[in-house]
Amino acid sequence: MNIKSDFGVLLVNLGTPEKPDAKHIRQFLREFLSDPRVIDLPRPLWSMILNGFILPFRPHKIKHAYQKIWTNSGSPLRYITLEQQAMLKHKLNEFYDAQIPVEIGMTYGQPTLREGLLKLRQHQVTKVIILPLYPQYSATTTASIFDKVAELLKKCPCLPEIRMVNHYYANPTYIAAVAQSIQAYQLSHGKPEQLIFSFHGIPQRYANKGDPYPLQCHETARLIAQELNLEQDEWKITFQSRLGRAEWLKPYTDKTLAALAQQGVKNVQVSCPGFAVDCLETLEEIALQNRDTFFTNGGEKYAYIPALNAERSHIELLAQLIQNQAQSWV
Repeated sequence: MNIKSDFGVLLVNLGTPEKPDAKHIRQFLREFLSDPRVIDLPRPLWSMILNGFILPFRPHKIKHAYQKIWTNSGSPLRYITLEQQAMLKHKLNEFYDAQIPVEIGMTYGQPTLREGLLKLRQHQVTKVIILPLYPQYSATTTASIFDKVAELLKKCPCLPEIRMVNHYYANPTYIAAVAQSIQAYQLSHGKPEQLIFSFHGIPQRYANKGDPYPLQCHETARLIAQELNLEQDEWKITFQSRLGRAEWLKPYTDKTLAALAQQGVKNVQVSCPGFAVDCLETLEEIALQNRDTFFTNGGEKYAYIPALNAERSHIELLAQLIQNQAQSWV
């Protein structure tokens, strides 16, 4: 029989609305966009913009996008993360011959980081490994998790030992897993004229302040292209999901796809290596919106290559990241 472990794992993703309607999307956006790590504008100014212009109108504008990707199991981001949790727990239990608690926490929405940490405390673990499902570090994502965990532990009378995976953008197992997923897709669907690596964008001013995210994205794309033996003119890196009028990381995904089609490129495939789980930004923005953009401008064949999600290679990667952190306690 497996013995009880003294460490547990908190698997963290961004989060999702509870339902694809304006009310629940507004609740989610209020929490998400109130985080100063996400929006760094002065609080009084941003509060006026958020409450006066964004929250009254944006939920109604984007609810149809959520409805397009919603399933009988609910939000893809949530149910896929639950699949990852179950598979990862099984993998770790096999490796350690011990019961390794694996809990989920979302930075925004349900289940909360607080709920995940409380469940780990109920397992009586004394050590916690926090694994953000973000291959590339950004102050807007990974650092926000650190802030919230630190705040939650302020009143804890007996702090657990904490290890946190900061990033894994150049991890060879991660690079190989993404490359293999692309190869498997192309084995069935053929190769494109252009392979696009699309990453979630951040405002350019964040990078100017020292956020390493864009550099890590570029390195990820370069390493995957190298693993695939692609020539420089066979792939591009772009950034998506910009919000507002400020300058974001460039080149923009939608504008790049429009330009490629106008230049005569007929066949493209898009991979999003920064997303560990498919969600609104991949299933609706990339797979649907950007397909329409490409076709409208003259493109003829377009495909989105799914995220690693709960693929075996992905679970093996996550287990490896956890094992690397746990070794420091040996």
